[in-house]
Amino acid sequence: MPYRSFCLFACVAFCCTLPAGAGTLENIRASGEITLAHRNASIPFSYVDADGRPLGYAMDLCLKVVDAVKHELKMDKLAVKYLLVTPDKRLSAISEGQAAMECGSTTNNAERRKTVDFTIPHFISTARLLVRSNDHIETLVQLAGKTVVSTKGTTPLERLRRINNEQSLHINVVEAADHAQAFAMVAAGKAAAFAMDDVLLSGLRANASKPDDFMVTGKPLTIEPYAIMLPKDDAPFKKVVDQEMRRIIQSGEINALYARWFQLPIPPKGINLALPMPYVLRDSFKYPSDKVGDLN
Repeated sequence: MPYRSFCLFACVAFCCTLPAGAGTLENIRASGEITLAHRNASIPFSYVDADGRPLGYAMDLCLKVVDAVKHELKMDKLAVKYLLVTPDKRLSAISEGQAAMECGSTTNNAERRKTVDFTIPHFISTARLLVRSNDHIETLVQLAGKTVVSTKGTTPLERLRRINNEQSLHINVVEAADHAQAFAMVAAGKAAAFAMDDVLLSGLRANASKPDDFMVTGKPLTIEPYAIMLPKDDAPFKKVVDQEMRRIIQSGEINALYARWFQLPIPPKGINLALPMPYVLRDSFKYPSDKVGDLN
């Protein structure tokens, strides 16, 4: 068969299998696989080990959802594929159908809900500052005229720029490609501070060669309800994800998962973040809902 004819045949056959507008569940059933988007340095939510394998609190939650999807579709096997995404590419990975879920530390907010959906939050954080301990910086005002880095495509970056303009601090706001790069800039003295979610800053600090060289400080800049990101307006798929998240929370399984990643030693260095469950998160688990307030 000529190459062009073969391609046309393959395209027609594929379209017959996956009709236009097919939902996520139908695509998963037809392909026999599901793709999870993950991050490389969102410790302890979603990061990679020395061999490049994704792991973390959000990854564990996503894998439980995968089991629920497999059960819903009555499939004996469901292959899991992984897609590494950066903060500025994570939304498009979901909105363009490259992955069924994004498993990381993504905040559910109004702007993002224009293009994607979210399930029930699995964590609630606040954005603060990571600085070098010997610089004795405690407030954003002390950073006036200095360089502050944040990660591209994140809500703390947007908030930092807004405060900088409103208060005329003349901070040199710099974008980093990812959290690891931003942390490295502070460590190397190329930036005076890294503005990001405090739990992520604590994870990066804990895994540094000399954690005491850094501190997380400052008043909260934002409130960040983290949730697994889903395709927009795909009600059948979202229903399965929401039901499983609600089951994990109401059954108490979420407590063991939380303890594993926040209160016990974690890879790669066996660091214990020793972070009790925040009271706002504990309270939110009493009535699990995908509805959040947009306070940023």
